[in-house]
Amino acid sequence: MAPSHALRCCKRALNWVPVLFINLVVAWSYYAYVVELYCASVRPGQKKPYLVIFHIFLAMFIWSYWKTIWSKPASPSTAFALPRAEKEMYEKEQRAEVQQEILKKVARNLPVYTRTAGGAIRYCDFCQVIKPDRCHHCSSCEKCVLKMDHHCPWVNNCVGFSNYKFFILFLAYATLYCAVICATVVQYFIKFWTFLTSFSFCPLLFQKQLPDTHAKFHILFLFFVAALFFISIVSLYSYHMWLVGKNRTTIEAFRGPVFANGPDKNGFSLGFKRNIADVFGEEAKYWIFPVFSSQGDGHSFVTRLVHIDPEQANSVLQQNGKMFVFLFFPYIQVVIFFLLTIVLISVVNLISPVAGETNLSVVADDEPHTEGENKEKTGMQLLFVFFYYICFFVQVSLPLCHFFVPAFIFAKQIICNYVTFVTC
Repeated sequence: MAPSHALRCCKRALNWVPVLFINLVVAWSYYAYVVELYCASVRPGQKKPYLVIFHIFLAMFIWSYWKTIWSKPASPSTAFALPRAEKEMYEKEQRAEVQQEILKKVARNLPVYTRTAGGAIRYCDFCQVIKPDRCHHCSSCEKCVLKMDHHCPWVNNCVGFSNYKFFILFLAYATLYCAVICATVVQYFIKFWTFLTSFSFCPLLFQKQLPDTHAKFHILFLFFVAALFFISIVSLYSYHMWLVGKNRTTIEAFRGPVFANGPDKNGFSLGFKRNIADVFGEEAKYWIFPVFSSQGDGHSFVTRLVHIDPEQANSVLQQNGKMFVFLFFPYIQVVIFFLLTIVLISVVNLISPVAGETNLSVVADDEPHTEGENKEKTGMQLLFVFFYYICFFVQVSLPLCHFFVPAFIFAKQIICNYVTFVTC
């Protein structure tokens, strides 16, 4: 008994390692961004707007992240437990057919419509309760979780009915947090990259652009870490928003819920608007805040499409898919346009000459560069930045490229205009 208890304690302690890792990365990113970069390298006039946006997204990110961690997974109520008499009969009975008859008798008074793959009543032998619709047993949490989506090791908690909205907001603000870092750090990353590629030709170039301290290494790793996290999180966030639009959980996406008429992945879909309200609530003013506003109690769910004609259900689902495309993805494009604007402003700040500085740069042999050479170098830097972001943008949006074509055309037009302006 003692070794088993010790192993369980060690397992619980190890489960917090991913959470500790995320918090250390966030703490380091704050130090690198605020202390090493903006307090030491950025001109005073540029600090305020960048830091305000950064701290807003950081605060919302931490708030939603810790709400996801500390929200206790909701479990079935005692109404789904077997009464004493039926429980004793169920435990004494060895025949599966008779046990199912006992469960069916109890389930008649419960709002339970889903079944096992074999058509039997879903019963948890560990928790000794009849599982409500969309409820599953989590082996890590050792309990049944209402509307279970998955067990996430990065929050060391089950994502389900009680914290699914918090999890979605955590992904959304984490994406924006990484995007803001990438968009505002890119100009200083390019300065450091320019130093690495041209230091042998111009030793004083980097000293004019960025102090020669350990801050340059923080800038380099900050940009790469933020970019890698952004690529990972934005794909996960897009997938879960697709699930929200379809009113599915991750488990239901891989294994559709089974009803009396058979499996149906769209059994709980009520239309795009009602699917969104099911997770985020009816009042839109609470959607962006990690406060609980989901509808229902997690024990019962409307299954309108199961009880109508199959052809009518298919037409409704097709209309829901069209609404999802036309209502949801334009908002994603607006966010992309906003981030592209930040990137363009950062690049313009990078290539714009600072007031009071001359266009000539002195090298070791005291031979000045001509204005045309500086202009050529500036054009090459700009082309490098835009080429990088084109690749980055295509890589992120490739799984959903047919939704992002208008955004990509818009970005291409901006790039062509700026390249023509600088290199002319």
